[in-house]
Amino acid sequence: MQTAATSPTPDRIEAFGAELDALRRRIQDDLGQRDVDHIRAVIRTANVSEAAGRVLLHFGLGPVTFVAGVAALATAKILENMEIGHNVMHGQYDWTGDPALAGRAYEWDTVSTGDGWRHSHNYEHHTFTNVLGKDRDVGYGLLRMSEEQRWSARCLLQPAYAVGLALAFEWGVALHDLRLEDYLRGRRPLSELRRRARPMLGKAGWQLFKDYGLFPALALWNAPRVLAGNLLANVTRNVWAFAIIFCGHFPDGVQVYRPETLEGETRGRWYLRQLRGSANFEGGRVFHVLSGHLSHQIEHHLFPDLPGARYPEIAAEVRAICERYGVPYNTGSFRAQFASVVARIVRLSLPSRAGAVAV
Repeated sequence: MQTAATSPTPDRIEAFGAELDALRRRIQDDLGQRDVDHIRAVIRTANVSEAAGRVLLHFGLGPVTFVAGVAALATAKILENMEIGHNVMHGQYDWTGDPALAGRAYEWDTVSTGDGWRHSHNYEHHTFTNVLGKDRDVGYGLLRMSEEQRWSARCLLQPAYAVGLALAFEWGVALHDLRLEDYLRGRRPLSELRRRARPMLGKAGWQLFKDYGLFPALALWNAPRVLAGNLLANVTRNVWAFAIIFCGHFPDGVQVYRPETLEGETRGRWYLRQLRGSANFEGGRVFHVLSGHLSHQIEHHLFPDLPGARYPEIAAEVRAICERYGVPYNTGSFRAQFASVVARIVRLSLPSRAGAVAV
């Protein structure tokens, strides 16, 4: 990841921002039935996929129905978390007035609470994108993802940490908003941690009971099969979400910023930071839906409250605006972006130039 590079002149930065504002207004004015039809179709698909997965796991016999059941259930969880939960909780469908699509009330199928995620992601991450010390999504408090972050001996193990985070990504996200490092270092009282952790522990307890207690028990003699299938579906969803998130935030060419960047930041400079702090990766329509359209992470960071399904159709225009103003537009194949992320995790596990910002 690079530190902030030279920018266009202040006037051109604001003109750049004005063009993106105009694009955003035009898409907002065009929102309508096709957007509602899309998200409801995805919800139906996720529900059918979950039902099929659970039937195959509960009543199936042999490895074929087991693999098919895991695949169907994992697909349902991916759709629910990525295209439905993530996008709905960003308020992308608040304009519909549908209570089922209300961003502030939606609760998703994962161990983190909706409120905790809305704070750590919608507020912290999208407000302070890639600002070291402000955006705790840079490495999730666990990984060193920039030369500007201080190296310590524990970084030597970060390839193993990354694998663990990928396998248990929903738990990493759930714990993220608790800021455990503050309590471990004595910055906050443990009594506060108990209060703040209660909603997450309640949500996590329900998820554990549902997937590893209730559904296996309902399967009677097939309980071990259902338990194993639910575990594999959750792990598959976790690894997929980890790969999508890291490819959109940490491949080569993505920049990080120091806190002073925020001083006097204008709308145009905010757009510029969002764009330079994100990356896209290419794929087909189904791939984009399964990624929650975060394969268009650039467009998502520019317009987080626009429906994700609109990102592919505006990507060419965003790229053209970038070209006119000499702003790099970071995109590539999923394989190339993920390979650069893995290489970065390994490279930054080793000692290098000490930065001023702690991991």
